Amino acid sequence: MLDTSVRLLRLLALLPTRPTWSGPELAERLGVTTRTVRNDVERLRLLGYEVRSAPGTAGGYRLGSGTALPPLLLDDEEAAVVAVSLRAAATGSITGVEDAARRALVKLDTVLPARLRARADALRAAVASAPVGGPAVDARVLADIAAAVAARTGLRIEYRAHDGTTTSRAVEPYRLVHVGRRWYLLAFDQGRDDWRTFRVDRLRLRSPGGPRFTPRPVPGGDAVAHVVRGVGSVAWAHPARVRLHAPASTVADRMEPGAGVLVDDGPDACVLETGGTSLARLAGFLLGLDVDLTVLDPPELAATLARIGERAARSARATSGAVDDVLARGGAGDAG
Repeated sequence: MLDTSVRLLRLLALLPTRPTWSGPELAERLGVTTRTVRNDVERLRLLGYEVRSAPGTAGGYRLGSGTALPPLLLDDEEAAVVAVSLRAAATGSITGVEDAARRALVKLDTVLPARLRARADALRAAVASAPVGGPAVDARVLADIAAAVAARTGLRIEYRAHDGTTTSRAVEPYRLVHVGRRWYLLAFDQGRDDWRTFRVDRLRLRSPGGPRFTPRPVPGGDAVAHVVRGVGSVAWAHPARVRLHAPASTVADRMEPGAGVLVDDGPDACVLETGGTSLARLAGFLLGLDVDLTVLDPPELAATLARIGERAARSARATSGAVDDVLARGGAGDAG
């Protein structure tokens, strides 16, 4: 019985690692006959696991979604990632998941071997999360929207705009996008016959939802870029386009999520669509990227950068002069 139990656990660990396993492959990995494999598969089915099988040379076994949850068989790296992820979920921007994440952490601790448990505990103790600071959203709302996106069914929502007015909308949900500290829904607004971006913390789902739909092509083909552009056009008092003399991959590593949209412009340059609350702040952000740049729009940004450059040059000259005076005084004292 012990050998059978161990073999069943090994079989459960093997099945999810490939789309399909043939009977001979499983028999070789487990060190048994194909007949034993067939018997073990039947035992798993009796325990509630959905193990699907197909005959023929292209057939085999694969693990489906059954009525029971397979045991967690995690290696060191997977256990560490799960523990840190659950801790982040317990302090994130989604309400309603904190308690579930904590319960999952407790269950994870009870099934991990002592060595892995100590590793996970050390990571949880060493990692601290700063408060997100943005508006929290309900996990059930996110789940309902995600289900509608997957099923391609419309939604009826009540949406509160920034000025407090509330309107009813019928939308075709396309993607949930997390930018910076907020969650957004990118959807096609049927009443306005155009794409719209909705803050999830400002919407309320109405029941029932809408009918099924065929997804439309999102403008530009990139949901995240479309949302960032739309959010920026409203949030940025001073939108701008600049050409950066560095690859987009290099610049992306130096930017916060949602700070702008990068588009490749040849192998050694890219165009950034961004903005700021003031031209001075925007100029400071661009200079902080530490790459050469050319302002495409607006012209006022180029003038602001020029003024900052002149001010920096004056400061450098003044600082250099002060250093020379100090060195001169120190040199004279030493000679005396």
